[in-house]
Amino acid sequence: MKNLLSLAIMATTAVGLGAPAAAQTVFLSTQLRPIEEATAVREELLSGIEKPVDYVVEEPPQFAVRMEAERQAGKHTISLVGALHGELSPLADRQMLEPLDDLAKKLASAGMPQSLIDLGKLGKTEQQYIPWMQATYVMAASKDALQYLPEGADINKLTYDQLIEWGKKMKDETGAPQIGFPAGPKGLMPRYFQGYFYPSFTGGVVRTFQNADAAAGWEKLKELWTVVSPNSTNYDFMQEPLASGEVMVAWDHVARLKNAISGSPDNYVVFPAPAGPKGRGYMPVVAGLAIPKGAPDAANATAVIEHLATQDVQLQTASLVGFFPTLNVQLPEDLDPGVALLAGAVTATQSAPDAVISLLPVGLGDKGGEFNKVYMDAFQRIILRNEPVADVLKSQGATMTRLMADTKAPCWAPDAKSDGACPVE
Repeated sequence: MKNLLSLAIMATTAVGLGAPAAAQTVFLSTQLRPIEEATAVREELLSGIEKPVDYVVEEPPQFAVRMEAERQAGKHTISLVGALHGELSPLADRQMLEPLDDLAKKLASAGMPQSLIDLGKLGKTEQQYIPWMQATYVMAASKDALQYLPEGADINKLTYDQLIEWGKKMKDETGAPQIGFPAGPKGLMPRYFQGYFYPSFTGGVVRTFQNADAAAGWEKLKELWTVVSPNSTNYDFMQEPLASGEVMVAWDHVARLKNAISGSPDNYVVFPAPAGPKGRGYMPVVAGLAIPKGAPDAANATAVIEHLATQDVQLQTASLVGFFPTLNVQLPEDLDPGVALLAGAVTATQSAPDAVISLLPVGLGDKGGEFNKVYMDAFQRIILRNEPVADVLKSQGATMTRLMADTKAPCWAPDAKSDGACPVE
């Protein structure tokens, strides 16, 4: 970490001491990183802005390092950042963001819900970021899979037992496992554990990491994994194996299912993730736009935020990349049919009577990757290597305890609030 930071500071300083800064406004984002999405941002979502914008993407761990490097070097090249709520929180804690209260008031009058705006305060009195776009994770299935659905099962109210029964029938009838998860190196499987699996089986994420409910959940996941495609450990985006017919049912982020669904909207159904004993866990994903203190072009950064928060651009964002508006706007009737299917599943998820909201991790700083690794290591040891559940949870629980103590991160929903570091009970 220290070497990375030193290199980043050197690079930032070199930029500051070199030729005069380019006229472009640098927009650094952890979101919309894949080539197709980044191209859509550069060529379409940012079109119409008078001053050129350089849209630069960065993986979340490197984003944290780069922002800290610029702060320490006192040489600022970035005027605008786009990142998830939890990725912006440590910047706010270090007082690295410009307050955006006037902009927030303007957008509230334009139809942005106050609840979302308040989220952008990150617990501070001043507005730290402007909500940019939102999404969640859902399941999608080929309509060919519906013939194997358990009798009496409601696709929008599935339980884990029904998903397992569905998977077994598909495997028996087709000769191969037909359920897929993005468990590859760049897949979003950690979010499945943090937002879906753990809340559904334990009602928590950190406090409940190694309790009896967690152990029972892992045993149930073992059963589910017998009908999951073994290629899941290679899948980063589920839209490709879904579209190619490698799997008939998949779980993933809406933006990582969009191409398959939009490519053949008549061939798919999209629906909420299954419920466990504690309810139907789901993770709302809110990305925000913020202006770093010392930004070389705060005026144009503000103009970019205002542009991206207009109704037309918000709807265009939904259509192009599958992230939904933060403005309270009615999706048009001529919206891409695939995006409309995804939007319907998001609504069904949010309005489910048994929904258990699990927020993105907050307060972990640059240790978000280590937090994800705790869950993925547990997955690899329990599911892929068949190690004893109790032994793995005890070992990984100790790692989790150390991590929470190091970061001093308090609990977030659905875990009950804590005084100080969130405990593993």
